[in-house]
Amino acid sequence: MKFNIITIFPDLITQYCSESILKRAQENKLIEINSINLRDFTEDKHKSVDDTPYGGGPGMVMKPEPIYKALKSIDAIPFRKVDGLTKIKKVFNGSLKKKKRTFLLSPRGKQFNQEMAEKFSKLDEITFVSGRYEGVDQRVVDHMVDEEISIGPYVLAGGELGALVIIEAVSRLVPGMLGNPASLDEETFGLRQPVASSKQQSETQKEYSQYTKPANFKGWKVPDVLLSGDHRRVEEWRKKQF
Repeated sequence: MKFNIITIFPDLITQYCSESILKRAQENKLIEINSINLRDFTEDKHKSVDDTPYGGGPGMVMKPEPIYKALKSIDAIPFRKVDGLTKIKKVFNGSLKKKKRTFLLSPRGKQFNQEMAEKFSKLDEITFVSGRYEGVDQRVVDHMVDEEISIGPYVLAGGELGALVIIEAVSRLVPGMLGNPASLDEETFGLRQPVASSKQQSETQKEYSQYTKPANFKGWKVPDVLLSGDHRRVEEWRKKQF
């Protein structure tokens, strides 16, 4: 699975992705993370990616031209929007054979959740445009991406953290990522764990409390049931946690 992140701070992406499970996944060829410097697609000597907004207002707005060039360089503009070409044209060059999506990180976008992570994990390639400054030219939203997406109802300085959050959440669902695949079945918000009713499906899934050695730390003890060795009782205790 391939992830592309278009950003003016590529080092933020590469540094984070060079650690932990994302590093191992790339070394094992399970995923590919491609950090793309938006300033490489500018033409002026200052490598400007923003300008003042038409109609006035505070702050600066990211320009459409560099974003368009960056997306086009990796064939990440949705097929229905590329230069007004028809779907048939894109079918012939084979790009429809890959399941690809392009997202703009934006606080006004659809809020990302575990259900979306499950869906995204079925894709072949995801491209993120990381916004900065006061916002991004609306033509990027209208013509260059599939959808705006957010990681929560708050505003950050840019979309890089949001992209990293989504990449990690989606990557964990790629086969072979985790040493023990069963970990996905019992974790918080795990959609793979069967539930008893539609009501439970609509409620937030909670993960049961977990303990490790020592059994007694400063007088704070591990529940006796977990020390009993009785797997049936342990399972019943864990189910009562939800």
